[in-house]
Order: sequence, then structure tokens, then C-alpha cells
Amino acid sequence: MSAEDAILDYYEALRRGEPLYPYFRESPATHKVAVSTSYDGYDAVAEALREQTRTTTDWTVDSDAPSVVRREDWASFHDDVSLAWTRTPADDDDASTRHEFETRWSGTLVEHDGEWLFLELHVSAPTAV
Repeated sequence: MSAEDAILDYYEALRRGEPLYPYFRESPATHKVAVSTSYDGYDAVAEALREQTRTTTDWTVDSDAPSVVRREDWASFHDDVSLAWTRTPADDDDASTRHEFETRWSGTLVEHDGEWLFLELHVSAPTAV
């Protein structure tokens, strides 16, 4: 699997509501920035992704194609992604909330045991100035 294949597979896993933490390198250096949060270290990233999978549904991830630069054992990428999901109701709230953003993704993947894994992933949404 190439680095680009790993990114596209991550998008598919997100759409299907599958666990996302296996796409990240188990390292204290692992870092993930989401639209409104950030996490440092694999354990924090994995826990946040478990919670995200538990509390969201109906993901839309539309990308033209990530632009990937690959070197021997690392790759970087950027992508523009139309992103949407539904936040499931909390135990004390019956309302679901739909979120939609035009997002920018960038990150670094590393090759580990023949598999490409995110070391850093940054997802942001532009704001009006």
C-alpha cells in the first residue's frame, strides 16, 4: 500500500464509521489537529478518535485527490476535503447536529513495518476575516 492509498483508505474508514486509531503511528510524537481540537501523543489521539467514532455518524468525505510527496520512509500530503458528519445525541439531549465544513488537510506519514501511518494529521477550516 502506498502513502496515498493509506490516506484514501483513512477517508473510507471515516465514511464507514470504522476505527481510525490504527491509521496512526504508536509514538509519543504522534499529533492530530482537528477542526476545533488538538491531541499530542498516540494515546491521546487514539482516545479522541474512539470517542469521535462513538459519537458521530453519516460522514461525508469528498476529496479530489491528495497531493503526496514521498521520500524513502516518510511522506507528506495536503488535500482540500468537503467534510460533513452528524453528531449523535448525548444521553441527556435528543437532538442530532449536522456539521459541514470545507476543510484543508495536511500531514506526515511514516512507513513502519511496511505500512504507512500518520505521524501528524492537521485538519482545519477557513474562517472569515
